[in-house]
Amino acid sequence: MSKTLYVTDLDGTLLNRQDRINPESIAIINELVAKGMLFTYATARSLVSASVVTEGLTTDFPVIIYNGAFIIHPSTGEILSEKSFTIEERQRVIEVLDEYDISPLVYSYVDEVERVSWIVSRVNDGMKRYINNRKGTDPRFRPIQTKEELYQGEMFYYTCIGEREELQSAYDLLSKDTRFRCTLQQELYRPEYWFEIMPAKATKAEAIRQLKKLWNCDRVVSFGDAINDIPMFEISDECYAVENAVDELKAIATGIIDSNENDGVAKWLQEHVMCS
Repeated sequence: MSKTLYVTDLDGTLLNRQDRINPESIAIINELVAKGMLFTYATARSLVSASVVTEGLTTDFPVIIYNGAFIIHPSTGEILSEKSFTIEERQRVIEVLDEYDISPLVYSYVDEVERVSWIVSRVNDGMKRYINNRKGTDPRFRPIQTKEELYQGEMFYYTCIGEREELQSAYDLLSKDTRFRCTLQQELYRPEYWFEIMPAKATKAEAIRQLKKLWNCDRVVSFGDAINDIPMFEISDECYAVENAVDELKAIATGIIDSNENDGVAKWLQEHVMCS
């Protein structure tokens, strides 16, 4: 009998507009996992952030975070896979961001502790919203004063938040460099854009391939809503876009399911997954 790995995005897909999973979805998924469904999520969020918004969901499975930069077991903190920048790649990112006067949020390990760093004097409205929404609950946060401090440690992810016009030129330059994978998309339910820079091999698709091998699965079924889910869809045997997904993702989907507000992913799983 073939084994299928089911993978869902979080924001805009499994999560509702309140950044939580509907109780009905939690009940359905937990029941199916208990019966043997091989299930995980793949998100741009960190484990800290994802753990908050997936409260109540069974966590006895490895998850994909930072858009594929890490595969981690949430119940133990064990890192199963890690993709990071070389020193030369980090230097190149910094050069380009400096050229266009962009001050990012920098995700790194500083003294072996995971941190999110930003220069307090360079915070714009979009960054302020991100910080304030997690203030007091995110132990990674590291507000600093200087550029030298900003780029300390082992950097593995950069997020730049702002107007599209401010970010477009840097995105155009770095996205053409095969050492990097970049996304530029509008924040869910917000006017600002997020420009994210990752190592080339840090993709949901690559992480899913690793999990598929780890769990000896034959097939992958995925669920998503945004352009950063396209690589995941491209390597899936079946892929479903929620009703609220962007048109680019719907165009390559196997089918369209109900929206994130209406338990689309969980309802599809309930109707289609046969567990032993």
